[in-house]
Amino acid sequence: MVLPLAMGWRHLLFANYPVDPAVVDAHLPDPLAVDTFDGDAWLSVVPFTNVDVRPKGLPAAVGVDLPELNLRTYVTCDGEPGVYFFSLDAQGVSSVIGARLFHHLPYYYARVRLESDGEGGVRFESRRLHPGDRPAHYRATYRPSGDAFESGEDPLAAFLTERYRFYTEAGDGALRYTNVAHEPWTLYPATVTTEANTLFAANGFAEPEAEPVCYYGPGVDVTASRSDQWIHREREESPVVEETA
Repeated sequence: MVLPLAMGWRHLLFANYPVDPAVVDAHLPDPLAVDTFDGDAWLSVVPFTNVDVRPKGLPAAVGVDLPELNLRTYVTCDGEPGVYFFSLDAQGVSSVIGARLFHHLPYYYARVRLESDGEGGVRFESRRLHPGDRPAHYRATYRPSGDAFESGEDPLAAFLTERYRFYTEAGDGALRYTNVAHEPWTLYPATVTTEANTLFAANGFAEPEAEPVCYYGPGVDVTASRSDQWIHREREESPVVEETA
């Protein structure tokens, strides 16, 4: 069984699109349920870079960096909130294979580039090269704008970012989950210029009609647990006590 991991998430964009819950529900495995905010489900495009990815307990110096792009949504399972990933595009063949094997995540090999534009912004580009899978291309420039705020100060931001479990579906159809731990997010409003984005089409979604709500996160340090199989547990019912005369 794979060891728990430690890493850092840096230079994140959360580009969050409200959509009809039925659109998302059609793509979810049982027993996940769509989690909504003000009646909307959400699809989020999240480019960022993992840094110092390593087994928990080892020094950061032995870790590897892994720029990544994911498309995700928000779910509950037996009332437990979490994230469900439709796809994760990342650079590094061994990292992609390891994430697929040990965390059962839908990772795809891609050519990914993340760099500063010299003016406080980030240029990000990902082009999927995974053999036999739908191509996906994303290119955007994003930057923080406005004042920093704590995620807990904004109910929508908290709903979209303060998630401490992700669910995945293994190749045998079993639902699995991994818990993550990190400090609460410090966020900024974000401005984004998107030049290419075929992630929605690559995952079987129509392009959302609404404009996204966007946040920039400088980053957090993260630990992730082992992947465990989810087992449905029926709630225990209180025994019925019959009154006697």
